[in-house]
Amino acid sequence: MDAKLWGDMFHLGLPVLEKVLRPLFVYAFLVVGLRLAGKRELAQLNPFDLVVLLTLSNTVQNAIIGDDNSVTGGIIGATTLLLVNYLVVRFLYAHERLERLVEGEPDVLIDGGQIRFDRLRKELVTLPELESAAHKQGFASLDEVDRAVLEPGGTLAFFGKKPNPEATRHAEVTRRLDRILEELASLRMRPAT
Repeated sequence: MDAKLWGDMFHLGLPVLEKVLRPLFVYAFLVVGLRLAGKRELAQLNPFDLVVLLTLSNTVQNAIIGDDNSVTGGIIGATTLLLVNYLVVRFLYAHERLERLVEGEPDVLIDGGQIRFDRLRKELVTLPELESAAHKQGFASLDEVDRAVLEPGGTLAFFGKKPNPEATRHAEVTRRLDRILEELASLRMRPAT
């Protein structure tokens, strides 16, 4: 193997401190930017949102690595991002109020079976997107939904107006088992004849 090859692969083109600071600044910018962009950007992606997120990663790539294309520089940048994220998540876990400030609060999109169009507009969620998400969670229509909540992480949680067929079936089986247990207990109590 050529010594120049190994030198090019592992020789840093930038100082180590700069390789650590660049990802820190980009990480902080992205956290704030995605928070300001809203919950929808995190999970309820339409094709336009996906294009933005994919090009966003490519756009900030050079800001993270600078003029350095070495393997060592890439490992330092990636390690910095992973370590910072680990520390931020651990810190926020211990500081609930700060976590709510950073992540935001859940937003109720359907309450008592009534669609809150003002909340949909605020979160930039269209009615067809809401219906599609409800279908993915087993609801035939939004008429079956009592409550829908857009969580801070971008997940939509739906709660039905009535128990679903599986819950009804489970309750019926449980009732029958209880009845059988009562009959067995009464049979054990009877004196043998």
